[in-house]
Amino acid sequence: MLHGKKILLGVCGSIAAYKAAHLTRLLVKAGAEVQVIMTPSALPFIGPLTLATLSKRPVLHQYANTDTGEWHNHVALGLWADAMLVAPASANTLAKFAGGLCDNLLTAVYLSARCPVFLAPAMDLDMYRHPSARANLQRLQSWGNHLIEPESGELASGLHGQGRLAEPENIVALLAQQLSRQSGIKERLLGKKVLITAGPTYEGIDPVRFIGNHSTGRMGYALAEAAAAEGARVVLVSGPTQLQVQHPSIQRINVQSAQQMFEACHAHYSSQDVVIFAAAVADYKPVVQEEQKIKKKGESLVLELRKTVDIAATLGKEKEGQFLVGFALETEHEQEHARQKLKNKNLDLIVLNSLREEGAGFGHATNKITIFSKDGSHNAYPLKQKEAVAADILEEIISKLDVA
Repeated sequence: MLHGKKILLGVCGSIAAYKAAHLTRLLVKAGAEVQVIMTPSALPFIGPLTLATLSKRPVLHQYANTDTGEWHNHVALGLWADAMLVAPASANTLAKFAGGLCDNLLTAVYLSARCPVFLAPAMDLDMYRHPSARANLQRLQSWGNHLIEPESGELASGLHGQGRLAEPENIVALLAQQLSRQSGIKERLLGKKVLITAGPTYEGIDPVRFIGNHSTGRMGYALAEAAAAEGARVVLVSGPTQLQVQHPSIQRINVQSAQQMFEACHAHYSSQDVVIFAAAVADYKPVVQEEQKIKKKGESLVLELRKTVDIAATLGKEKEGQFLVGFALETEHEQEHARQKLKNKNLDLIVLNSLREEGAGFGHATNKITIFSKDGSHNAYPLKQKEAVAADILEEIISKLDVA
């Protein structure tokens, strides 16, 4: 996917800059031409000679060589590239990008680039969570820049959480995936209709309280974008989430409760070719939803709950040729429970992930999955960004549909 692509690799001042060497090697191995541009603050973290040797090009880190008078034309660099990847992207450089500041070669090239820009931040978890950093990232994304979210794990500070640079293998996979989508080469689901559920459901207790879960909806949204990029017409039935859809072929339907999600799915179900149940639907809801806010009184509150509709199981019974994909989030006896759900709900595939796996489950930018098929086969995948996981799931679906 990257063969012959011209990639500008920006390296910023971060302890994660050492990963730029491996990243450069992987890009070159994939057939890309790589031009490395370093910020002045990146120089103490990794030597330009290392990156120049791996990229087979001189590393640029200043506007001009004052000894020879050679000018490094930032406009020409921006026009040369098929993609600009900044990894690691520091909080400082992201703030400069967002503010239009231009005090080094990398920021000048960014402002001149006409190609897609991919930003892979690396910073401590509190820096990444800070409102100013979040606002800068949101602003950059609103301009069409692509965010490769940092992964969770042990950080240089000794703290543990989200902030570490995505692994180079994941970055290269996401870059290749996105560039192949934009090239329009694929579209193996052209003419297919795909229904996807995403996010949590909220089951009301009273006007201000609800039963819910920690699902962000990111997995379902990534699947929707991936399916649309393959040419599918996508209906995305979404519970409450802050995420937004980008592709014009995605029709988003917003719901709150499990019952609303079921009704929306049922209304579209008969015309679909593929249905992916990626939502984290609440299993129970209050028997009575109070019309007024429940006042605090006494030391305890007892709620009577009843089961919500099992959307996948109910629609599985009405299956008439649809290809059904479910999800299983387990904490014990994972494979046994996943295979049982696959059979009981009349699914064609089920995607298993475990809350016991570090970096998997709710609230993470990454996931680690195993896909089980009704034919008895299964495939296990390493920890990846959820966008890359979505691509893996879609490949499994396409291979089973025999439309590749």
